Amino acid sequence: MANNNDKYKQDGVDINTGDAFSSFCGDICKSTYENSPFVEVHDLSRGNFRGPRALDLKGLPEGYTLTMVVDGVGTKVVPIVASGKLETAASNVIAMTAMDITRYGGLPLVFMNIFDVRGLGEFDSETYQMCKDAMLGLQSVAKENNYVLLGGETAELGVCVGSDDPNAKLMFNWGGMMLGVYHPKKMIYGDTLRPGQAIIALRDDFRSNGISSVRKAFKLRYGDNWFNNPDAMTDIIAASTASAQYDRLLNYAHGWITDKNEAAIDPLIPMHLIVHLSGGAFESKLGSDMLRPQGLSAELDDLFVPPEIMLKCAQWRDLSDEECYRTWNGGQGAIVVIDNDNVRNFLALATDFGLETKVAGRITEKRDYTVAIKSKFASGKTIYY
Repeated sequence: MANNNDKYKQDGVDINTGDAFSSFCGDICKSTYENSPFVEVHDLSRGNFRGPRALDLKGLPEGYTLTMVVDGVGTKVVPIVASGKLETAASNVIAMTAMDITRYGGLPLVFMNIFDVRGLGEFDSETYQMCKDAMLGLQSVAKENNYVLLGGETAELGVCVGSDDPNAKLMFNWGGMMLGVYHPKKMIYGDTLRPGQAIIALRDDFRSNGISSVRKAFKLRYGDNWFNNPDAMTDIIAASTASAQYDRLLNYAHGWITDKNEAAIDPLIPMHLIVHLSGGAFESKLGSDMLRPQGLSAELDDLFVPPEIMLKCAQWRDLSDEECYRTWNGGQGAIVVIDNDNVRNFLALATDFGLETKVAGRITEKRDYTVAIKSKFASGKTIYY
């Protein structure tokens, strides 16, 4: 058996290292079992990291329904590895899954993940430590946002996982599934949009969208070996920052989370629309999906100024302002539409949650455009969709 295991290791899979890493991840999951007042985990494993776990939900309004969404970190893994800041990786996969529940008025609760690597490395290697750092980052995000990590899977896939950098210390892809709940009385569909309502922007840097263009920009600026170029390191780190987590602010405003740890039907601050700003979201998720069918328009004349690294990448990649807002979020990871008399309270609540927000525009009667954006990129012109 030992000889067979050695040959399997030669073929790219180290069973002993994989078991040790899985046990480490199992301990991280256990540390989150009491994170949420709405989730009760039943550990049926009898101490075996491979053993079963189950859960019940509690303290939620009668009539709730379950939902699950899946997504991943995308190609942002390449600059993250080059930066050496593996602890930031988890924020991206969590943001991409949780917000797909939150934006419709739901409450994300439980996360499971699949961590695909080319190899875990030896126990004392930098590669193995980077893998641990990534999982410790996941533990931190879960703790800060009251998520339960029920379990996951790690797979050593050899050449099936690659990178721009053929000699990267770690090559990985990270996807996951978020389980959450909806309630029919708490859904946010955008069907209560009205002219005059305020559009609030929530600031962020690069999330997990449009990173293919970021990588191309780095290649144009710093050469084919950009990921190993010392002159590029400051910019690589800037492009690899953690994604902001908006969900608990929005869940709190929506009444899912209260000071008594009891979910309520009525919101603290009514929200008419939440848009998670991935690539093309201003034109599609806001314009085509929500405004155009209702005969409305939106004017966004005071968005956040894009972070410096986004402005640099736009210049290096020679993107027009229109292309920038189709590819990236422009400096805000989400927008929320609320009534004007709730603006002050929402902005104050966001500050309490450590998030930077601002009034970025308004809903209007139908114009000869659907969305108008006063660009904060190079030209400063107004873009119409």
